[in-house]
Amino acid sequence: MQVNDCVAVLTGAGSGIGRALAVALAQRGCHLALADVNAAALAETAEQARAHGIRVSEHPLDVANRASVAALPQVVMAQHGQVDLLINNAGVALGGNFDQIKTEDFDWLMAINFDAVVCMTRAFLPLLKLRPAARIVNISSLFGLITPAGQTAYCASKFAVRGFSNALRLELHGGPVGVTVVHPGGVATAIATSARAPEGVDAAEHAHKLKQAEKLLRMPPPRAAEIILNGIARDKPRVVVGNDARIVSWLERLMPVNYWRLLPGIATQKTN
Repeated sequence: MQVNDCVAVLTGAGSGIGRALAVALAQRGCHLALADVNAAALAETAEQARAHGIRVSEHPLDVANRASVAALPQVVMAQHGQVDLLINNAGVALGGNFDQIKTEDFDWLMAINFDAVVCMTRAFLPLLKLRPAARIVNISSLFGLITPAGQTAYCASKFAVRGFSNALRLELHGGPVGVTVVHPGGVATAIATSARAPEGVDAAEHAHKLKQAEKLLRMPPPRAAEIILNGIARDKPRVVVGNDARIVSWLERLMPVNYWRLLPGIATQKTN
């Protein structure tokens, strides 16, 4: 799929991989409908993208609000007239063991990381089917491949994104809409350091874990965006971003139960 003169809808565009994807798409001549819950950060991304001479619309959006998501396609069509690419990138993190996490916090994460992917797909799929070639790109994670302790909620959401994407790809096979699922490894974004912590967790212990997690966040977001867009251009069904994610994906295949014994460094850390 070539993105030049296409229209892409991108969630979580205010920072990290989302911002890098917006700029990289703009550089390739792709028009953008950018969404993020943080309006100020969204405006900064839009300004950077407009510098490349493409059309950009800004949509402050809480992806967990189903009514807002359902209303978005009509607004995007009014401003762009078509949708060729949907990138579900918005995501949050939540640390702590399962018995430490409140039900409402678990539900909060699932609403953003998984339910929003389903709702955005449901909202835009009819428009994507109208195009001669279109694609849905869902951002999962390294933790959609492996399941470290202390990440029950996050892993549940990212494995759900993976399963949803893979099944949807088969359902849409033979039509104009392809599906790509992306598994980034340690990308230098703020998702780990901004993760919500359960009540009652020792502050010093939490700070120590965040410091450890930061050491694993090495890849610059623009490089991650480049890998993802190259995968889109090649119509790849799965894109694994980073050597760490590639190595872990192979370990999981070779040792589906005991791979964690070889991965003490990420056993309890959030990388993307």
